[in-house]
Amino acid sequence: MTTPARIGAADLDALLATRLRRTLAGSTLEHRVATVVFDADHSHWTVDLDRGRSRVRRGAAHRPTLVVRGRPEVLAGVVSGAASGVQAFLDGDVTVRGDLGLSLELDGLFDATDRPSTHARARQVTVMGIRTAYLEAGDPSAPPVVLLHGLGATNASLLPCLADLARDHRVIAPDLPGFGNTAAPRASYSFAWFAAWFVELQRAVGARHSLVLGNSLGGRIALEVGMLYPRSVRALLLLTPSPAFRKLRVIAPFARLARPELARVPVPMSHSAMVRGIQTMFSKPERLPKAWYDAAADEALRVYRSARRREAFLACGRQILLEEAHGRHGFWDRLPGLQPPALFVWGDRDRLVPAAFERHVVEALPDATSVCLEDSGHVPQFEHPETTMQVVREFLAGLEAVAR
Repeated sequence: MTTPARIGAADLDALLATRLRRTLAGSTLEHRVATVVFDADHSHWTVDLDRGRSRVRRGAAHRPTLVVRGRPEVLAGVVSGAASGVQAFLDGDVTVRGDLGLSLELDGLFDATDRPSTHARARQVTVMGIRTAYLEAGDPSAPPVVLLHGLGATNASLLPCLADLARDHRVIAPDLPGFGNTAAPRASYSFAWFAAWFVELQRAVGARHSLVLGNSLGGRIALEVGMLYPRSVRALLLLTPSPAFRKLRVIAPFARLARPELARVPVPMSHSAMVRGIQTMFSKPERLPKAWYDAAADEALRVYRSARRREAFLACGRQILLEEAHGRHGFWDRLPGLQPPALFVWGDRDRLVPAAFERHVVEALPDATSVCLEDSGHVPQFEHPETTMQVVREFLAGLEAVAR
């Protein structure tokens, strides 16, 4: 087999054509229409995808759907299946502009049968009638873990967790209904509705009794699964989960007025404004490279262009703001009944979910593990990936020790 470096220097277009012909049929991109530009040190290749057919040509296209940049040997390694595009992105060896979800689908497209199991593959499954897109990585026979992203995000926001856990787990990372490449149905988007969808997803992909790792909204959904369907999960790994607010009830009447249908009317949003909004979720935004913010902003704006997904965003936001804190259905009165083991990770400089919630969680769940990361915001898996995964790994090791 030719080495990636030699391929990259000589004929990347031949490699692209070969891999696409071999793997496009039957993939998640079989019905996709898109234009992808590979920029290898200012040498360009364009891939046209047209409902199951593909064409590779030299040169750059005007206004492509996606641009992937990297050194020739890096791009060749990803296309050949020898290297992980996810890992190359996390390492800063590849940058992405445009449709980030499409780039993840392409990464999985170049797998055939000779690609390591730790590399992510794009999949689709129908759950409760909803076309659900997800990434899968890791040994299919390994213990399963399902990753749930936050409000306004996609499964790309959990790539550091996916890359780490895929070493010894089967990782399933879906786009939640209404977000990313998953369909956006007319639904309540209540936490109970998401929990029912989650259990059906487990059945559909064969990942029952899995670990569940959730960030923000994903953490709140994971908690609902643990309270309603405790036998379906092995343990909860919760990164800055969004619980019911205890002191902001005065805004509830205003939140009720913000009907999801209002989101059908788009509000102009620039790329720079989206970047600034994303940066507020970090304690020190400068910790992350500019390329990551650009990719995240591009993806958020892509999803935002869909009226149905804007409605889903607003519906989920209303659920968070309107959730009852106390009473028969109140979150804080139900939380002490949580049965699965749980790890809570907070950020001491989280502007969205204040670390002050930790005290109330510890009171409700004295047997749970709670860790507050210093100098951390709302997305610890990107701001402090090594520390976050170390905390997760230590918790999992404790579970295994108890099981033994």
